[in-house]
Amino acid sequence: MLTTWEAITQKYEDIKVLFELALEEKDEGTLLEVKSGLAELDQEVAEEELKVLLSGEHDASSAIVTIHAGAGGTEAQDWVEMLLRMYVRWAERRGYRVKVVDLLSGEEAGLKYVTFTVEGSYAYGYLKSEKGIHRLVRISPFDASGRRHTSFASVSVIPEIEEDIEIEIRPEDLKIETMRASGHGGQHVNKTETAVRITHLPTGIVVSCQNERSQHLNKATALKILKARLYELERRKLEEKKAKLLGEKKEIAWGSQIRSYILQPYRLVKDHRTGFETGNVEAVLDGEIDPFIRAYLLSQAEKSEKKEEEVKLAA
Repeated sequence: MLTTWEAITQKYEDIKVLFELALEEKDEGTLLEVKSGLAELDQEVAEEELKVLLSGEHDASSAIVTIHAGAGGTEAQDWVEMLLRMYVRWAERRGYRVKVVDLLSGEEAGLKYVTFTVEGSYAYGYLKSEKGIHRLVRISPFDASGRRHTSFASVSVIPEIEEDIEIEIRPEDLKIETMRASGHGGQHVNKTETAVRITHLPTGIVVSCQNERSQHLNKATALKILKARLYELERRKLEEKKAKLLGEKKEIAWGSQIRSYILQPYRLVKDHRTGFETGNVEAVLDGEIDPFIRAYLLSQAEKSEKKEEEVKLAA
């Protein structure tokens, strides 16, 4: 952290010297260079500020994301595919690697659900802000009458657990099934049973993987995701226990609408937790969600500080 701060300070000093030189020489070309340098420095500072907010136990980990279609039929399934594209575009800009591990296509269009991994430093820390229900309002491209439809999709995000974290998975607790990988049809349908579905009998958690090259790789990936979900389940149980001891109400994140994407009758994307909004819907759906992530992380940090102050006053 100190090394990063020193590098940023040095860049600022270099830009400052360049600016003074540009004024003396009245060099417009150098002034444009200064402007570009300041924009890059501003982006770098913003990135480092976000990392300071990412201090959770698994914030630096890669992420496992699942999107499920909610109410809305074909509309909702199309919405799932739109959200997948949004997150893939966001990840690509950050240099993260995205791998789809399981999906189920809709009958007419879109996806009923999709699970994918986002591999890279702090992927989970950023994407944890996306947990919850996402709502889309638009004129339906699937409605011949051109009526406005509201669709919902739920987004689940868990950290990819490192191998050194001990989560016991007993072979006798697993039901492992193999099947043909599904797809959009034609040449994409697998002719051999490479897809794997694993059911963890004690908890009822079901994990599927079909996009790896072999049954062995699909099984390994499914076990990794199962391990992460079991860890998340245990973590949630601990949080509920703590909340009960403290007498706090637990937020039901799965049933709460966190963000609305309005395409009709006006254009607006609004986060209901932070109040942050923008009218540039196209940019957001093209992956520009960093302002929403930043607003969420800042709001969580403020809540944490407020809670710490309340604890100190109570003591």
